[in-house]
Amino acid sequence: MIFGAILAGGSGTRMHISSMPKQFLPLDNKPIIIHTLEKMLMCSKIDVIYIGVNPAWLGHMSDILEKYELDYDKVIVVPGGKSRNDTIFNIIAEIEKTYGENDEHIIVTHDAVRPFVTLRILDENIENAITYGACDTVISAVDTIVVSQDAEQIDSIPDRAKMYQGQTPQTFKINLLKSLYKELKPSEKNILTDACKICVMKGAPVKLVKGNSSNIKITTISDYNIAKVIVGSDIVEAEEKEH
Repeated sequence: MIFGAILAGGSGTRMHISSMPKQFLPLDNKPIIIHTLEKMLMCSKIDVIYIGVNPAWLGHMSDILEKYELDYDKVIVVPGGKSRNDTIFNIIAEIEKTYGENDEHIIVTHDAVRPFVTLRILDENIENAITYGACDTVISAVDTIVVSQDAEQIDSIPDRAKMYQGQTPQTFKINLLKSLYKELKPSEKNILTDACKICVMKGAPVKLVKGNSSNIKITTISDYNIAKVIVGSDIVEAEEKEH
């Protein structure tokens, strides 16, 4: 089976314009997370969608689902964890309570605040995870990347042609992700920034899926303002045609 996993476990208010987590802010008269969920619901390959939500906001999330009359049979809300990966593994635990363990189970993990993911990206994530076991959505780096160890001077400038910016979804065979995570030392788990790093640290291949520059993560006021422009335009559709 194919499981969607929307990661909304954070309580970040980095934009300082609301006391609620940014995934609940309005975008074109709907919360950001509803836009994201609707995109996943449109993907016919996904059987069930889990939303990992900060425990303090579980009731709010349930109220939103009821308000927008979204498919309760296909959407399940679970408590998120203290970190991104904790939320993913909370969702996996809930999946396995209902559907058991299976080497063919796939989990499509996606940021709640990336509402402009496309069906093409979701489909390619699923296809590549089935074939390769793990994949990550990326776009080519546009700007030169500068590496500095002390934030005072340049140590190196990598070849930009080999540099990519990570997005989501990140998609995995569940049993593969679990087995690799179990192999990590506690010190390695403490430095994880995302789920794909679990694979990279253990030498497991991760297939690249071409993302979309409109698939932005809304974390700042600038991002929020850009999202307001995108939601009322044909930018995403135009970029998909270019691919």
